[in-house]
Amino acid sequence: MSAAPLRLLLVVAVALVDADGRVLLSERPPGKQLAGLWEFPGGKVEPGERPEDTLIRELAEEIDIRVEEPCLAPLTFASHAYPDFHLLMPLYVCRRWTGTPRPLEGQALKWVRPGALRDLPMPPADSPLIPFLIDLLGP
Repeated sequence: MSAAPLRLLLVVAVALVDADGRVLLSERPPGKQLAGLWEFPGGKVEPGERPEDTLIRELAEEIDIRVEEPCLAPLTFASHAYPDFHLLMPLYVCRRWTGTPRPLEGQALKWVRPGALRDLPMPPADSPLIPFLIDLLGP
């Protein structure tokens, strides 16, 4: 007898890369699931929404920047089974945006060199994405 299928949750994330080759991470604020862990900005894809539209919306809502769709380049994805759902998370790279990232939802933000991403506590689905960023951007 097989276990009941897990609900599939589609979440999209982005590695914002600054002129120095650093990646922006956001700390999950207290009171949220996985609070205190560092993650790539992004969010849940709503029904009928495209992943690119989700990123454009979430980046405006969470960190007050404007991103144009042509500036979002798909890089890789994560597929991770949590106890009560299965997460599928495409990761995009973005090097151009308008505005200066600032936290709008009580989270902390940090610019990190790709090689230093492993030094921060991250959700299990985010960690496997690090080697792809190091390959792309260097340590």
